[in-house]
Amino acid sequence: MDYAAIVFLEILYMISFLVLSSVGLAIVFGMMRVINLAHGEFVMLGGYTTLACHSAGINIFFAMLVIAPITVGIVGLLVERLVVRWLYGRMIDTMLATWGLSLLFVGLVTLIFGSSAVGIPTPISGYQLGSYQMGGYNLFIIGITIVLITLMWIVLRYTRVGLVARGAMQNPEVASSLGYNPKTIYMLTFTAGAAVSGLAGGVLAPLTGLLPSSGGAFIAKAFITVITGGASIITGVLSSGILFGAINQVVSFAANPVMGEIAMLVLAIVLLRLMPQGITGRFFRNST
Repeated sequence: MDYAAIVFLEILYMISFLVLSSVGLAIVFGMMRVINLAHGEFVMLGGYTTLACHSAGINIFFAMLVIAPITVGIVGLLVERLVVRWLYGRMIDTMLATWGLSLLFVGLVTLIFGSSAVGIPTPISGYQLGSYQMGGYNLFIIGITIVLITLMWIVLRYTRVGLVARGAMQNPEVASSLGYNPKTIYMLTFTAGAAVSGLAGGVLAPLTGLLPSSGGAFIAKAFITVITGGASIITGVLSSGILFGAINQVVSFAANPVMGEIAMLVLAIVLLRLMPQGITGRFFRNST
């Protein structure tokens, strides 16, 4: 019984990890059709912001939940205003520009913090589950993911801000005729996606550790999760995150973590072959 509970909690943690690290990319891609290859670096910047604040004596929870998303959101705002705004509708150019930005961010972080791996102490101690020792911080990540997804669903579904944003992405001309500037909505959407990525980086930093190149570890899984999920932001990320998180952990417990990663990649290839428009493009076309 204890072992089954351990497996269940680890599956929930992996689902939360995938959803949390992917939802910022899902906002930008799902609503703007912009492929942001600097997404992993936004997550990494959130982690280093938390590290810098913790080193300065700032409460770690305030750093990861408030300062990290605000800081990375400001970076995202500058990126959108200086680079991305000129490239809407030019997917290849946007990919190249954001890839160049990712290299720039890696270089700047290496210059400031060095190239050595650093870590942040886990602020929540472990707990005993039967004869097993579990990490208490994993439960915190699960809780943060649930709260974030719930807030996003409420905003997109029931607030005027969410309805205007969704409408502008579906038909910019209609939004413009109603008095809303689509360019301003694009700017705010990209900033929100960057801020959520910064939140993910800050929250995940105590578990993953930090390197200037650690963004690459996030971008691969995030793209697999978002592309396989499809255009719907919340439903897409949740559906693919649940599938990939479950298969990854089940295979990892049955064999080893490497086989878990391989199983997740194979599943992604199969799903994209069967459903080129993603899971939500096939089953949840009108979902948020």
